Amino acid sequence: MADITTKTLRNIVLLGHGGSGKTSIAEAALYIAKATDRLGKTNDGNTVCDYDPEEIKRGFSLSLSVAPMMWRDVKINLIDTPGFLDFQGEVLSAVRVADAALIAVDGKAGLEVGAELGWNHATEAGIPRAFFINKCDDPEANFDRVFNELRDQFGPAVCPVLVPIKKGGNTIFLNLIKMKTYSFDAKGNRSEAEFDDEVAAIAESYKEALNEALAQTSEELLDKFFSGEEITVDEALEALHQGIIDGSIVPVFSGSAVNLWGITFFLDIVHDSFPRPTARKVEKTVAGEEKAIEADGECSIFVFKTIADQFGKMSFFKVMNGELKADMTLKNITSGSSERMAHIYTIRGKKQTEVESLCCGDIGMISKLANTNTNDTLTVSSDFEYAKIDFPKSYMTRAIQPAAKGDEDKISGGITKLLEEDPTLVYENNAETKQMTISGSGDMHLDVVVSKLKSRYGTSVVLTEPKIAYRESIKGTSDVEGKHKKQSGGSGQYGHVKIRFSRGEDEGLTFTQSVVGGTVPKNFYPAVEKGLQEAMEKGVLAGYPVVNLAADLYDGSYHPVDSNEISFKLAARLAYKKGLPEAKPILLEPIGTLKVTVPDALVGDAIGDLNKRRGRMLGMNPAEKKSGYTTLEADVPKAEMMDYTIALRAMSQGRGTFDFVVDRYEEVPGAVAQKIIAEAVVEED
Repeated sequence: MADITTKTLRNIVLLGHGGSGKTSIAEAALYIAKATDRLGKTNDGNTVCDYDPEEIKRGFSLSLSVAPMMWRDVKINLIDTPGFLDFQGEVLSAVRVADAALIAVDGKAGLEVGAELGWNHATEAGIPRAFFINKCDDPEANFDRVFNELRDQFGPAVCPVLVPIKKGGNTIFLNLIKMKTYSFDAKGNRSEAEFDDEVAAIAESYKEALNEALAQTSEELLDKFFSGEEITVDEALEALHQGIIDGSIVPVFSGSAVNLWGITFFLDIVHDSFPRPTARKVEKTVAGEEKAIEADGECSIFVFKTIADQFGKMSFFKVMNGELKADMTLKNITSGSSERMAHIYTIRGKKQTEVESLCCGDIGMISKLANTNTNDTLTVSSDFEYAKIDFPKSYMTRAIQPAAKGDEDKISGGITKLLEEDPTLVYENNAETKQMTISGSGDMHLDVVVSKLKSRYGTSVVLTEPKIAYRESIKGTSDVEGKHKKQSGGSGQYGHVKIRFSRGEDEGLTFTQSVVGGTVPKNFYPAVEKGLQEAMEKGVLAGYPVVNLAADLYDGSYHPVDSNEISFKLAARLAYKKGLPEAKPILLEPIGTLKVTVPDALVGDAIGDLNKRRGRMLGMNPAEKKSGYTTLEADVPKAEMMDYTIALRAMSQGRGTFDFVVDRYEEVPGAVAQKIIAEAVVEED
């Protein structure tokens, strides 16, 4: 590539619904820009961006991929992203380092939830947005309908710049800025087409929307618009550039990526009108401050993605400030370690190209940074951290176990690697349920994890429904004795205790002694307490741990020769087994606070669903920073939340979001408790 400067850089993230053609747009742009010599197709598994074996097998993107190319004198880094909701973490990573977003929309399917989410991500990141209505070669594609859907949803800033027109079995494209029509050949080259009365009539209907958006960029153009004066081509191009950067214009492109239609025009507009990395002027820090972006300042980089497989570790980064040169040593502000930038690379799909330096705003990769992870900031000497990617929490939890016994260590090693590259994956070794669990963004996410463990690390695993960490307690009292006696000649065993059991205030065991007259010597008190603590590991109802138990040792007896610690431990256990069934034992379940945000139209459905899950509504309010959405708050048992990720996604078509935090335990209702107890007895047998 030619010498690249910050002024000649464009970083654009491709967003949109699964199947809208993001990867195909990247592939077409690479081919037209002569960055590749063949046009790959997702169905053939040979695209630049979908190079991972899992992506090739499944036929869609699972992770972000960088596709750099030169267009005229500008380097364009297109960042392809997955469209499926299970992989939103990859989308957020890409948005974090992009300077603009192109949202792909299927010309037949129209506005889908993936496009809405893409819009929301770009808006929250404060970067310019544009749309590309793709698949205009489909006979059922309808640009007019889809454009109006976008404009109705996102407002008058959405304006057309390239419009497809079907004429006599062919499709030509109307450039509204220059008021010319073009056709595209099989290699994406354009040639001017006839601009007749039919085209002029179509142009007139769309030109008004474009001029309305252009007029918002300056008082001069606003006056021209209202007075009916024509906006010149030069004025339109300048207004388009300014409007894209400040967000007052959201251009709508059109084309067919697989046929290379409209791609050349899109690249021209990116070259002329999309922002360079320094257009935003500042980057936010963890401390909430604003750090000026200086192309000639001190070097600092931000790591936005990690690949950690059996071959090693690769860190993807953006040069946020200054210039990065090979062999520089940077300080990792997050981990505190120093890292040498021995070899730096640009990366196109899986192809790595070593470079001597990268300018401010460019995207690169470096391998073998042992103490550097996603979200880390590295600088020369400054002591600040760039704002981190706020990854979504994962609530789709499954127990994971090896298909073959003895492979537990293999699972742990493979999961550790996957955790490095996937911040949305959560792994836990649950001490209460004695299960290893993984949590992901959905069933597809977890299925990919299972496949990677097999293909990368040779570990076959099985996912099952995780156990719920129930607990037991009592809500009554009992007064019992336990006597352990083993005297058959020689050294014997003798321990005798009388204990009152009641509900305790503290979570564990509250052990007191009110023995009078030394009937139980004080040196055996610890043995009694320990015996009770060990017994509490298994409740009398279903074998779950017992909590909030108070026990008062008030009497007993001992033998001067045969009494010892083990005898009093066993006596305490006997008292426990007798006393708890008499003290109204209860089953407790984890309860969490759920905050779920859904479109206003789905509030009734969401409440009805929560009622089926034994939810207890606490209230509802308009969602913060999300017009047309409502946030519901409810207390819900964790046992009822196991499939909520999938259920909410189906109910809301992916528009709903939620947070769930377990914060206490409550008694399980009688009928539900009996079912749990019965299942526990069957499992133990």
